[in-house]
Amino acid sequence: MAAASQPIGHSEINWDKLDKTKFYVVGAGLFTGVTVALYPVSVVKTRLQVATRESVERNALSVIKGIWKADGVPGLYRGFGTVITGAVPTRVIFMTALETTKVAAFKLVEPFKFSEPTQAALANGLAGMTASLFSQTIFVPIDVVSQRLMVQGYSGHARYTGGMDVARQILKTDGIRGFYRGFGLSIMTYSPSSAVWWASYGSSQRLIWSFLAHGSDEAPPSVGKIMSVQATGGIIAGATASCITTPLDTIKTRLQVGHEKRPTTSEVVKNLVRDDGWKGFYKGLGPRFFSMSAWGTSMILAYEYLKRVCAKDE
Repeated sequence: MAAASQPIGHSEINWDKLDKTKFYVVGAGLFTGVTVALYPVSVVKTRLQVATRESVERNALSVIKGIWKADGVPGLYRGFGTVITGAVPTRVIFMTALETTKVAAFKLVEPFKFSEPTQAALANGLAGMTASLFSQTIFVPIDVVSQRLMVQGYSGHARYTGGMDVARQILKTDGIRGFYRGFGLSIMTYSPSSAVWWASYGSSQRLIWSFLAHGSDEAPPSVGKIMSVQATGGIIAGATASCITTPLDTIKTRLQVGHEKRPTTSEVVKNLVRDDGWKGFYKGLGPRFFSMSAWGTSMILAYEYLKRVCAKDE
């Protein structure tokens, strides 16, 4: 689909218009910066999700106070080294799969003559889901190790000397498959979450531009206006995805950071219902909502900026 045929075409840059080398190099630095800024939110969310009935820290503020008192700023970045090591290859895989699938998906849905928001939702959703499926192979082992570091010493969880120590313990107790604990739920969590996020982002942009009555035959909008629409789309997408996928994320997190006695999915579900009722599935919703909205907005602004910077000269 030609970019110009869409109302926001002049604000979009397709995969074939990008300098790929520049895209990957600049993108690695850009997303590292975003990860540094938002990583503490992930630590707080993870601790809330594994909190038991006996835990003293039962809300985001008390978790932050507890971390600050015990470890200061470094405590908010537990597991960061592990995450950032795996983030670069994961992002490369994700971005490549996202952009290439998006182009193919738009061509696939175009003959059905859906409305532009619907086309955008379907194409972006399919691209987001596919990108997530490809990237999970690398991301899940990183997630397992980093989450154990995030919750070490908290609510009865073991302590480690670092990421390599976690890896050794996992290999010792569960072998290679231990790195993929919760892999099925990760696929069930992140793939739909990514699909919902990108579908919401793509369709909300079209709806916002339609509301602003900006057509493809008009002069290109200013960069500031484009960024405002993209940021709003990121907030909407993050809010939608967090509300839909938090229960699965809570179960997945508990599976991945479980003690030596390896819990099953059904045991995790029973324990959540027993301890907190059905609201237990939404533990950490506040931080997850904030994380996905803040990450989504920051990420999409950085991502769209990256595409503008890496666009080939016509």
